[in-house]
Amino acid sequence: MSGPTTGRSQRPTSARTANSPWRNWAGNVTSRPVREVSPASAEELADAVRKAAADGLRVKTVGTGHSFTSIAATDGVLVRPDLLTGIRRIDREAMTVTVESGTPLKRLNVALAREGLSLTNMGDIMEQTVAGATSTGTHGTGRDSASIAAQIRELELVTADGRLMTCSEKENPEVFAAARIGLGALGVVTAITFAVEPVFLLTAREEPMSFDRVTSEFDALHAENEHFEFYWFPHTDNCNTKRNNRSAGPAAPPGRVGGWIEDELLSNGLFQLACSLGRAIPPVIPSIAKVSSRALSARTYTDIPYKVFTSPRRVRFLEMEYALPREAAVAALREVKAMLERSPLKVSFPVEVRTAPADDIALSTASGRETAYIAVHLYKGTPYRGYFTAVERIMTAHGGRPHWGKVHTQGAAYFSEVYPRFAEFTALRDRLDPERLFANDYLRRVLGD
Repeated sequence: MSGPTTGRSQRPTSARTANSPWRNWAGNVTSRPVREVSPASAEELADAVRKAAADGLRVKTVGTGHSFTSIAATDGVLVRPDLLTGIRRIDREAMTVTVESGTPLKRLNVALAREGLSLTNMGDIMEQTVAGATSTGTHGTGRDSASIAAQIRELELVTADGRLMTCSEKENPEVFAAARIGLGALGVVTAITFAVEPVFLLTAREEPMSFDRVTSEFDALHAENEHFEFYWFPHTDNCNTKRNNRSAGPAAPPGRVGGWIEDELLSNGLFQLACSLGRAIPPVIPSIAKVSSRALSARTYTDIPYKVFTSPRRVRFLEMEYALPREAAVAALREVKAMLERSPLKVSFPVEVRTAPADDIALSTASGRETAYIAVHLYKGTPYRGYFTAVERIMTAHGGRPHWGKVHTQGAAYFSEVYPRFAEFTALRDRLDPERLFANDYLRRVLGD
């Protein structure tokens, strides 16, 4: 049974000379495309790809620019999917939703909730487009439920020769195995079909906990909760934990005032001021961290999934995240803590730890192994290379895989070692895009040429 189509524009595609550079959300990546196009349908996008190939121009698609790498940067044709939005159909028998690739996750979550449906798991923000989020491997935390890309049941994409290809476990399965996290290297995604389920309630329990306790009990906390994550505040022994589990209800969302204090005043407004002060006067950061790590109090609330999984993130930052074998996470985190204690580095942002089950996507950071993620952040404008380089050394020593959309320095030689199916992906790329129409400097580095 099909549901309504929402928000899909029928305006003709537009092509224009790019008069100003494109910048990502964090402001650390800039590119100058020759022209920009805004196709209003998959057919118009295919036509734009064919025209770019005829003109000898590379093609990249950009969503909301939430990647910290240059994965979407191009000096050729920049595709903006602003008109490729909305739900194409809802199949309540198959329990799937098919959505245009440029649809922001925020709009999808709200529309699904209106229909009494939900994704099973999601990341901690919902500003990205569905194609941008899945193509880079965006994930939340989960004992049993995996990344957003792992919830895909079918993909539609435009290949380098301008064909519209549908892929699933039954149709073009070898493409489906890779393209769910395709890095923009295999084609331009035009639509995604996700598995959905009836909307449910989650009870979130947020609680301060010491570093020693959360690391010593990490395996138990992971096993006992459907979704567990925690944040450690550098220069302190303080952590904040979050346990999300399904609930029979009733719904009990945070109070308007209390929710605003926690999510806006403390987590965004005052945190912004603290980060600005720390950037201007780095020696005060440890003192600020001790205060801010105690500011968030324990709380419990129950709501529909996207209101529990996601939070507003208004403070701009740079981020690096590595996926490790789950059994290596605690040792690696303790090494990061020890490194910071003996170094002059001052870090104002908490370190985030999440988990994911193994999945079967070729270049998923959780491909083939139970995974834990360790993410480090620094406030926008703060020198980051020293901190990120030191953390990266620790992560790679444990066989870590960096998030495709977050800062890292690795290349194809490293990825061929940590991804058993790396050659499978690059061989498929050779077949689908032999002339490298979708290449850019980032893909040349991480996939080879």
